[in-house]
Amino acid sequence: MAPKSNAVYMAARNVVEDVKNTLNQSVPMQIRNGVTKLMKEEGYGKGYQYAHDSKDKITDMQTMPDNLVGHEYYYPTEQGHEIRFKKRLEQIKQWHEEYE
Repeated sequence: MAPKSNAVYMAARNVVEDVKNTLNQSVPMQIRNGVTKLMKEEGYGKGYQYAHDSKDKITDMQTMPDNLVGHEYYYPTEQGHEIRFKKRLEQIKQWHEEYE
C-alpha cells in the first residue's frame, strides 16, 4: 500500500560500480578509528569533526576517498517518506555551498 521507489536499489547499484572500478582507495585518515597508540601517532582520527556538536549537525569533513569526492549515489524520489530525505539532502547541499 506504500508508494514504491527503486532509489535505494539504484544507489546500491551505482556504489557497486564504483567499488569495482576504484578498488583499494584509502579511507580518509580523519574517519579512521585510532584505537591504539601507534594508530593515533600515525594520525588516525586526527581532525575528526563530530557533527552532533555543530549547530547545523553538518561538518565539512571529507568522508570519501579523494577520487570519489563529489560522487552521489542516492537520489530520493518525492514518493512516500523519501521526500523527507530529499529535503534534508537539499539542506545539506545548500549548507556546503554557503560554508565552503
